[in-house]
Amino acid sequence: MKKLVLGLVMLPMLAFGQTLEECQQAAEKNYPLIQQYGLIEKTTQLTVANIQKGWLPQVSASAQATYQSDVMAWPDGLKTMLSGMGVNVKGLKKDQYRVGIDVQQTIYDGGVIGSQKRIAREQGKVQAAQNEVNLYNVRKRVNEMYFGLLLLDEQIKLNNDLQTLLAGNESKLESMTERGTAAESDLQNVRAERLNAVQKATELASQKQMLLRMLSTFCGIEVNNIQKLQMKAEDGGLMAENHRPELKALDAQIGMLNAQEKALNAALMPKVGLFAQGYYGYPGLNMFEDMMRHKWTLNGIVGARVTWNIGALYTRKNDKAKLQLQRDMTENSREVFLFNNNLEQIQQHENIERYQKLMAQDGEIISLRQAVRKAAESKLTHGIIDSNDLVREINQEHAACVQQSVHEIEMLKEIYDNKYTTNN
Repeated sequence: MKKLVLGLVMLPMLAFGQTLEECQQAAEKNYPLIQQYGLIEKTTQLTVANIQKGWLPQVSASAQATYQSDVMAWPDGLKTMLSGMGVNVKGLKKDQYRVGIDVQQTIYDGGVIGSQKRIAREQGKVQAAQNEVNLYNVRKRVNEMYFGLLLLDEQIKLNNDLQTLLAGNESKLESMTERGTAAESDLQNVRAERLNAVQKATELASQKQMLLRMLSTFCGIEVNNIQKLQMKAEDGGLMAENHRPELKALDAQIGMLNAQEKALNAALMPKVGLFAQGYYGYPGLNMFEDMMRHKWTLNGIVGARVTWNIGALYTRKNDKAKLQLQRDMTENSREVFLFNNNLEQIQQHENIERYQKLMAQDGEIISLRQAVRKAAESKLTHGIIDSNDLVREINQEHAACVQQSVHEIEMLKEIYDNKYTTNN
């Protein structure tokens, strides 16, 4: 169902080919890791709900049977006096039994439950931010396939131009061979070169089909064609502000550490609660009655309790120091990431400038190679050179055109890699 909806949304794009942004968006929606967001949210909700249940009455049931070496007894003098009055004093039995229920109700917990809920939510944010980091890496894989397809498209186009050029010269040589002004070997040489270009076209088409299938599977849509990217005036400019998800993940870790520090304060606060205990057994709360009659009775106690555990003071200093060290480590990770990211941006900007300088000369090189090739065609017609010289000039012109396309695609790739590096 997810792929059907995604396909309907992307249907208008199929007629014109997908842009890089469209492929990235489709890949992120199609990648199985996207499901982690829902799972993390549900897990966080369940964890918070369980913590919230700490305000519910805590009920425990117990049963015990004991045999004691000694029990509470009447003083001998009192026992003798009562016996003389005809009162039978049995005393407590050494075997005792109890079946009961204990109920505890928290009224004030010093903020422990609230701090636990905050920690759980912050942990959910950390997991979601880390998932965003992993999902962001999908863009880089899409970029590699997309620019690979762009380069293949240019190579296929230039290969078609090469075949057309070779076919034209082959036709001329056929006529010249029939007139006896060219050797059969010259015709065979050009024809073999054209067939090599046909073979290369087959190889390029196969590579393109493979990449299209990979990109289609990765994006979850049918990618039959892609759109050529256009450069903007601001592309490849100064270093931009960084919006990478790794920085958001580090911010989420700091937020979780802050929540854990607040929990240390809550651990020092006193706790207030109500309790109720009830049990059925022997002896009961009325010991004197149970000394006279050995009967099981119902007994109960209700009350309020204030507890203040100051044991958290013993480790508070070290606990806060550990949290501060974890903050320092997180901030150090941020500095390391930004340092490496800045180096990567510098390298990308240098590459962009290098390709811009190379492209400034590509057009002139191609024009010169075209002129030399046309001159070689004229020389072959007049019998001044053979087909080997012509083929060499044709291949050099083709190589110059391929080099221009490679420079353009590589510069585009560096520009979009820089966008990936800064998430802009």
